[in-house]
Amino acid sequence: MANPTFAAIDIGTTKVATIVAEVAAGEIRILGTGVTPSAGLTKGMVDNIHAATETIASSVERAAMASGTTIMSAQVGIGGPHISSMNSRGIVAIADPRHPITQGDVQRALESARIVNVPNNREVIHVVPRYFVVDGQADVIDPVGMFGSRLDVETHVVTASSSAVHNLLQCIRNAGVDHDSLILQPLASAEAVIDREEMDQGVVLVDIGGGTTDIAVYLQGAVVHTAVLPVGGQHFTRDLVIALRVPQMAAELAKRQYGNAIPSFVDEHEEVEIDAFGSAGKKTVQRRYIAEVLQARTEELFEMVAAEVRRGIQQDVLSAGVVLTGGGSSLPGIEYLAEEVLSLPARIGRPHHLSGLSDMLHDPAYATAVGLLRGAVREREIMLRSSPLLPSASLGGLMRKVAQLMRVILPQ
Repeated sequence: MANPTFAAIDIGTTKVATIVAEVAAGEIRILGTGVTPSAGLTKGMVDNIHAATETIASSVERAAMASGTTIMSAQVGIGGPHISSMNSRGIVAIADPRHPITQGDVQRALESARIVNVPNNREVIHVVPRYFVVDGQADVIDPVGMFGSRLDVETHVVTASSSAVHNLLQCIRNAGVDHDSLILQPLASAEAVIDREEMDQGVVLVDIGGGTTDIAVYLQGAVVHTAVLPVGGQHFTRDLVIALRVPQMAAELAKRQYGNAIPSFVDEHEEVEIDAFGSAGKKTVQRRYIAEVLQARTEELFEMVAAEVRRGIQQDVLSAGVVLTGGGSSLPGIEYLAEEVLSLPARIGRPHHLSGLSDMLHDPAYATAVGLLRGAVREREIMLRSSPLLPSASLGGLMRKVAQLMRVILPQ
């Protein structure tokens, strides 16, 4: 029997990445990737249906050709400033306390938690269980099989703009692909770069993308807060455009080649030549000045992260500190500045435990795409566990709904 294949599409402000993989001997084996520069997208949201569709279709086509497969459906990441979250509790009574709690009781509790007051122009995209309470016994991880008369569940509910969701899905459909499910991008990134110990002890994921920065806070193995900040790597580049008075491409190149988040790490006498506006077409600037500009914006970003974290949890309990990922985390010295501003240990998170054509995917910029793949694998495992006797052909309808309801983006 052939190994099952999975596809994931990470739709970001600067790039669209499609990955195809299979699971062999319990390991994710990358079969092919397709990466194209983004068009028709601003801060992770569609602003031009036609351009965004062409970008997604191009990425999917490249991944299909590289893997030698046909991509019919995929896990799709969603993000953007329109995302918001809250914590909600669901409560249900157990019909017969003489019988153990069933998966159906858990589903009813989750559906109860899903009933939250949201405006008509927003919709719920995630109900992530944090922990269960059985007759007052808190912090139950899996209540199935236990006895009780009342079941509570604490959940993290994520909502999104309905128009943003529908625009994104329309682009996916126009590109000839069905979506298996929508996954919030910071939850997917956490799946790829954070381990169980960090989630148990308390950790903040900071995914610095091109147009936005995604945040996910974990404690005791569960997500307690998520947020999206409207600041990303493009703002770093824009600051250099203004400070150096150079074209955007020159500023982006200077950021990548000469940038540093800690000016003292750069020789104060070192000078570099970059393209510039004006008749000369070139200019010489001090490399330390580039670092000073980048440091100012990075400090501001981390101060915004700190304020957002305080909205969800006391920072003192985050023993594992901060994991930085996303393309923006490639800025040299950024983890040291994060430790200084946030007063927490920090490291760079890179996807791991991959085989096959995976060389490029060990970069933090692909954390979301890899996490989406892991989510697809987890969803299939949930479906198989939920109904082991059903033939594989029947797993598309009812069991997909079960998997979507029970999906938890956490490593086992």
